[in-house]
Amino acid sequence: MDSQSEGFCVFDFVISERRTWCKFDPAGPIFNFAHIYPHNHKNMSETNGAPKKGVLERLRDGVVVGDGGFVFALEKRGYVKAGPWTPEATVEHPEAVRQLHREFVRAGADVCQTFTFYASDDKLDNRGNQANKTHTGAKINQAACDLAKEVANEGGCLVAGGISQTPTYLSGKGKEAVQAEFRKQIKIFIANNIDFLLAEYYEHVEEVEWAIEVLKETGKPVAANMCIGPEGDMHGVSAGECAVRMAKAGADIVGINCHFDPFVCLEGMRKMKAALDKADLHPYLMVQPLAFMTPDASKQGFIDLPEFPFALEPRICSRWEIMKFAREAYEIGIRYIGGCCGFEPYHIRAVSEELSKERGGFLPEGSQKHDQWGLGLRLHTKPWVRARARREYWENLKPASGRPFSSSCSKPDNWGVTAGHDMLKQKTDATTEDEIKQLAAK
Repeated sequence: MDSQSEGFCVFDFVISERRTWCKFDPAGPIFNFAHIYPHNHKNMSETNGAPKKGVLERLRDGVVVGDGGFVFALEKRGYVKAGPWTPEATVEHPEAVRQLHREFVRAGADVCQTFTFYASDDKLDNRGNQANKTHTGAKINQAACDLAKEVANEGGCLVAGGISQTPTYLSGKGKEAVQAEFRKQIKIFIANNIDFLLAEYYEHVEEVEWAIEVLKETGKPVAANMCIGPEGDMHGVSAGECAVRMAKAGADIVGINCHFDPFVCLEGMRKMKAALDKADLHPYLMVQPLAFMTPDASKQGFIDLPEFPFALEPRICSRWEIMKFAREAYEIGIRYIGGCCGFEPYHIRAVSEELSKERGGFLPEGSQKHDQWGLGLRLHTKPWVRARARREYWENLKPASGRPFSSSCSKPDNWGVTAGHDMLKQKTDATTEDEIKQLAAK
């Protein structure tokens, strides 16, 4: 039984579920948490055999919080090789992938995205990568589905099967060959009956249109994201036109992921929304940016920065910046809000906490030891640290760059190569020393 007093909802029973709810007094310093049945949360699986709400129903009813980045997080932990960025860890180190899924769910994510980024067969054997030979793309994708479904079932989350850009497209091999790569991956997703499909990380609107066409064949809800900034795609198509073309191709959810920081991505999303409104097209909007600040990046985003990929830490967003991003995204009208490279579980927790009211008062289990706006610091030994236990301090903080000798402005690379260029053409052999010298000379 429950009792209510002074705005608090307190339950005197505990049920072993991963999701946690709380009711709280906004003026009070301490949150009271209580475990409740998952079907009391509109985004959780329903009981008695009833189906859980799908992604489009959840977006219709409110906010969907995505998960964060896997390839960068797992590379730092020693499970992914920088360079190919392919996800054979699903087979080699499933416990690492499973744990990261669980941490994102514990932080409040509504979706477990399969760790299938760059898991097309052509990428798994591109430039000397042996993953397709040693494991096979089918095995890697199947393992990714198994892990995502396992954790999603624990937390009442949806599973999204993701595909991304291909070396086949960048090599200029044409629509039929590109779509054949997509169909190999999607076959695994459909066999596993995942909840919806996601085409993400596309630099060229033509390729994402081809991806959407294949995804729509399945009858599943389709989300589509491009890794572009406000300038548009690599062939000069504007951000707004990219959004219109994705929607016309059949995407139910349209947006931007990766390559740029949260606020640059929101600039691009504003252009997308304006163009969609003008065309009288109304897909749901989605954004999953980097957690690295990139105001100085050129058209191709953070991969042009000299710090990519091993020295990006000074650019990491604070949790407070992510809360500001989540609020701005919501006010724009974006209802699917998550993260990409650099987004750790505490960043997703920040999104969940900022949008708690919009999610019916829900706070994730990961917030149990995190009083919002630093209120837990009131327990700190040092008085000057206790003085920081207030929203005003953190909301107005202008953090240092993180390095005392950092340059005020970087010098991004800007090679200007895109689909069809010799440097991008697919090879099965590893890059040679001579080829490295040629690239360095450029």
